[in-house]
Amino acid sequence: MTISQGDHLPDATLVQLGDDGPAPVSLAEKTKGRKVVIFAVPGAYTGVCHSAHVPSFMRTKDQFDGKGVDEIICIAVNDPFVMNAWGEATGATAAGITMLGDPESAFTKSIGMDFDAPPAGLIGRSKRYAMLVEDGKVTLFQPEENPGMCEVSAGEALLANM
Repeated sequence: MTISQGDHLPDATLVQLGDDGPAPVSLAEKTKGRKVVIFAVPGAYTGVCHSAHVPSFMRTKDQFDGKGVDEIICIAVNDPFVMNAWGEATGATAAGITMLGDPESAFTKSIGMDFDAPPAGLIGRSKRYAMLVEDGKVTLFQPEENPGMCEVSAGEALLANM
């Protein structure tokens, strides 16, 4: 079943590359008592993800800060090494966006946002979405109908509905 507005996020462990290598990150701990924006992309370095989705949150980071958002997290079904390199290559890390990997697609599957696109080489990937999470509860959820589009899940669109 797909997650929706009003649901609580399932407890999940994602992965981030730290100073000592890959480190587990509890999503429950990241969102407890905090206002967090989470957006997900089908894959690091892929077309729309790289040229539109991540940049939309980089452009709007200050506006989210102004609305009391504690952290913006980007999730992709990629390993933490790729997510780290992608964050550096796009400037997302320098802009203050947290890049987390869901390498086994466990979180993505648990919220019903997984999909396959074999012709593109994408298996077990995440659909594109953006959500506002307050103290672990999804208060705004904006999934894209088509993973190749970045309209309702862009930073500007999420801000407009907050």
